Amino acid sequence: MKVICFDLDDTLYKEVDYLKSAYREIAAYAAEHCYGCQTPVVALAQKGYEVMMKAYRDGGNAFVALNEFLGLEIPAYEYLSMYRNHMPDIRLTEKVESVLGKWRDEGHVLGLITDGRKVQQRHKMDALGLGRFIREENVIISEEFGSEKPCELNYRYFMNHYPEAERYVYVGDNTAKDFVTPNRLGWLTVGLRDQGENIHPQNLPVETAFLPQVWVDELGQEPPV
Repeated sequence: MKVICFDLDDTLYKEVDYLKSAYREIAAYAAEHCYGCQTPVVALAQKGYEVMMKAYRDGGNAFVALNEFLGLEIPAYEYLSMYRNHMPDIRLTEKVESVLGKWRDEGHVLGLITDGRKVQQRHKMDALGLGRFIREENVIISEEFGSEKPCELNYRYFMNHYPEAERYVYVGDNTAKDFVTPNRLGWLTVGLRDQGENIHPQNLPVETAFLPQVWVDELGQEPPV
């Protein structure tokens, strides 16, 4: 039996898909507050979404850009609250579902070690249907657990609960914090290469200790865990 733990964002799904889903909801909300506009709300919402995405890609403030486009003064904290509490329209890919189901059915323990806010990460998990593959006791969310990666406690939780495991594996994407601690603890670390959409860049200079032992292009690619 192996313990195979995953990061969430940009590992089990693309975090930019969450961003796009939240931006669509926020743009629709803002468009409904554009009183007196001649353009239909649906069209305004779509254009507002496009304005937000351009601001994001250009490194600007999407909330400010949306307000400027619609001539509104909705506070940024209101948009931010919507973003953090959004129930996203996101899905696991067929490949990821297949791999998770295979490892679950083979009797391996699947776990999640993710940094973030409880509500936000839970909404992502629910939308992705991760409860089909990962038991509740094997979910570590930093705000709930009380520590963030790369703290050892997050990883030792699984070592303490499953001391009989033949191998511990961590699959992630962020070279700043995902791999340095499991590397030190003797885990196998697997990094998913950025295909050009990741929120956090992988080309930052880091010491070898921060890099995964194995790089793969997609979840489930050889070498097997």
